[in-house]
This record gives sequence, structure tokens and C-alpha cells, in this order.
Amino acid sequence: MFKIIQAKALENYRLWLKYSDGTEGEVDLSHLAGKGVFAAWKDYAVFKKVSIGTSGELLWDNALDLCPDALYLQLTGKAPEELLAKEKQMHYSNMYKEIWGYNHDIVRH
Repeated sequence: MFKIIQAKALENYRLWLKYSDGTEGEVDLSHLAGKGVFAAWKDYAVFKKVSIGTSGELLWDNALDLCPDALYLQLTGKAPEELLAKEKQMHYSNMYKEIWGYNHDIVRH
């Protein structure tokens, strides 16, 4: 799927995210703060230390991570099926380009 390439902590447990496909925007994580594995976020300074892992996931002190796909769905409001369909289309488009040297979308009738 898509990787997070930029992340910035905002006020009130919100994050601004930018993905490898150009999608960007804010997600609200305030409903998680202080609960369960997110207990450390009671200290807002901990939340602000967000970083990006090698797989495009969000990390906090290498002790907590969030899946970039789940955040992408929250950000875009898309259903998982829509995201998978887009990923499949991109896979086949890239495959055609590598094998035949063109994008299959331009040769559809």
C-alpha cells in the first residue's frame, strides 16, 4: 500500500500526514490518547515525538506503531475494498509498463 513520507504532530492529538501517492491531510487520534497501549500519550510530549519507520508506519519511541493503511483509510474515508482495487490497478499498470513499455489504461477500448 502507500507509505507515510511526512508526519507532523499537531495540537489536540492530531497528525498531519503525507503519503507516497501525494495524499495528505489530518487525522484525529484523540480518541486513543491515554487508553491501553496509548497510555504514554497522556504526556503530550510523548505524542509529539512521532517518527516514520522504514515501512512507512508511524512510530513512537520504537515502542508503539500505527499502520499506515489504517490511517490512510481514516484520512481518505475510503473502504478497504476501494484501496485494494486501486492497489491492484496500480500493480497491473506497472506490470504492463515494465513488460510492454506502456500503460494499459491508454489502450483500453
